[in-house]
Amino acid sequence: MRNFERFSDQAVTDEGDIVQSVMLAEAEPVSFEKALKQNYWKKGMIEELESIEKNDTWRLVQLPTDKKCIDVKWVFKTKLKPDGQVAKYKARLVARGFLQKYGQDYYEIYALVARMETIRLIVAIAVKNNWSMYQLDVKSTILNGELEEEVYVNQPPGFEIKGKEEYVYKLDKALYGLKQAPRAWKKKIDSFLVQQGFLKCVTEH
Repeated sequence: MRNFERFSDQAVTDEGDIVQSVMLAEAEPVSFEKALKQNYWKKGMIEELESIEKNDTWRLVQLPTDKKCIDVKWVFKTKLKPDGQVAKYKARLVARGFLQKYGQDYYEIYALVARMETIRLIVAIAVKNNWSMYQLDVKSTILNGELEEEVYVNQPPGFEIKGKEEYVYKLDKALYGLKQAPRAWKKKIDSFLVQQGFLKCVTEH
């Protein structure tokens, strides 16, 4: 029995997807249609949408005639525990940022990358002074960044609102995949840390 699909090298669909499906048998689903047939993936998709709604990330509106809409897609990932057992079936809604146009729905972008030298220095200082160290994981990090640009996205595949299929979502906050999403989160966390009394290092932004 064949449990795979064959595509030409770097096949590109009309939607702009680059299809690279080698060795995906028994892995995460590559389409939301397949995911919706499995309860644990469907539950993950619902949890993601609830998180987006709870965070006031978007508003359902009609698309202005002078604006373009960005597609979104589902990305699935099986989170594992250290012993290899399944910890969580994570579904994430991602904007197709590669379809964005500079000057239209994004301007300045910024990649958040911590320098390894800085991390080593902080760890060395903590060890020398016998300080405790803690790691903080901000849930749905990118969704907290507030957008300055006017960005619209299509309704999530498989979860279109009945009777309002032609409506779109206007983003008030960032969505994973947007080109300006890392910069929006950086501005948010920077302002919060400054309010808490932290000083920003001039050599490590």
